[in-house]
Amino acid sequence: MKPLLRIPYVFAGLVTDALVRVVPAGKSKFRRGVSGRRGLVDRYERWGATARDAARPLVWFHAPSVGEGLQALPVIELLRVRRPDIQIAYTFYSPSAEQFAQSVRADFTDYLPFDTFDHAAAVVSALRPSALVYSKLDIWPALTERAAAARVPVGVISATLPESSGRRGFFARALLGDAYHSIDRVGAIDEADAERLREQGVRGDRVAVTGDTRFDQVWARAQRTSPLIQRLRSSRPTLVAGSTWPSDEEHLLPVWTTIRDKIPDARLVVAPHETSDAHLRSIESWARSRALTLARIDAPDVRSADVILVDRFGMLGDLYALADVAYVGGGFHSEGLHSILEPAAFGAPVVFGPRHEKSREAAKLVQAGGGAVVTGVADLTIRLGYWLGSVPARDAAGASARAMVQDGLGAAERSYELVMALLAQ
Repeated sequence: MKPLLRIPYVFAGLVTDALVRVVPAGKSKFRRGVSGRRGLVDRYERWGATARDAARPLVWFHAPSVGEGLQALPVIELLRVRRPDIQIAYTFYSPSAEQFAQSVRADFTDYLPFDTFDHAAAVVSALRPSALVYSKLDIWPALTERAAAARVPVGVISATLPESSGRRGFFARALLGDAYHSIDRVGAIDEADAERLREQGVRGDRVAVTGDTRFDQVWARAQRTSPLIQRLRSSRPTLVAGSTWPSDEEHLLPVWTTIRDKIPDARLVVAPHETSDAHLRSIESWARSRALTLARIDAPDVRSADVILVDRFGMLGDLYALADVAYVGGGFHSEGLHSILEPAAFGAPVVFGPRHEKSREAAKLVQAGGGAVVTGVADLTIRLGYWLGSVPARDAAGASARAMVQDGLGAAERSYELVMALLAQ
């Protein structure tokens, strides 16, 4: 890190340390993220002293949130099968990833400490990793510097750097330039990302295009059938609406009344992005006002309901197996579109709103004929009516969606080889 930037960076670290000590525990994302780091370095050191097997290599994966964790997961699973001698550490940044992180079943799982030089030195010393692997691009300068100083090879899988990323700005480039330069191997999603990463300071001969491991992750999930899906299967034409925000439901729910007039046995499965009581009750109230039977996902009569309301997290990726057609939320929301790959892997044509500019997969899906962008009630009504009402049309679109996912397979294998190359160093 540039000497002049070290001073404000160290000061910022002192501020975050103070927050960890004084912020009380609570349910908000901020409080969970801060209080969850209380005593964090001690937890690393205890695990390192009691459970770290010095005779075994350790690969440390860092994925800031759930999306990046899903990109790391296929590589972790390959390591677990092919190299059972390796210990795995898995760290995350956001409290929203806490539950997912536990499902990874790594040897060590916890928050990543706030990025101070003292913290970085302590946790690298505690874990004694054989390789540090970032998923996507949550690269931290102090941690990368301390890892490199300890001769720990550093890599990145499914690396991406969008054209509009703030990391490409002057200040960010000055702050992160040395960290990029010290990375040993980068597997970029595509050549445009690879070139932008070279511009940031990654040495050209260290960058290769390996693809996006999310394709492998969703494909593997689509090959499994959960008991939940067996319980909910039906011959009724089914729309699964996933990760919906109120702005999505403002369009979708009125349209569904029209769809039901045309296709009386059509069924709606809706999994809201937020499952607050008020939000769930608003959907239940809408269903009652339209004389639609509604059941929550665990209700005994759920299979026969006109509307199935998903009131907990962690099951949407499986529920897309029920979809004849999928609606993916976020396209009418400022946060942007959620992942369209999961329903596409199941062979469901996908409908979504207009705010999808940050999703390269959405553009690919539309180009392939497996997805459609809608801008309002009128074209949403037409698109859903067409695909739900015509088996040949939706089968053709679903086959195109599945083929798009298949074309992206192989990144997990290439990323696994990247990790093996890091270990070989």
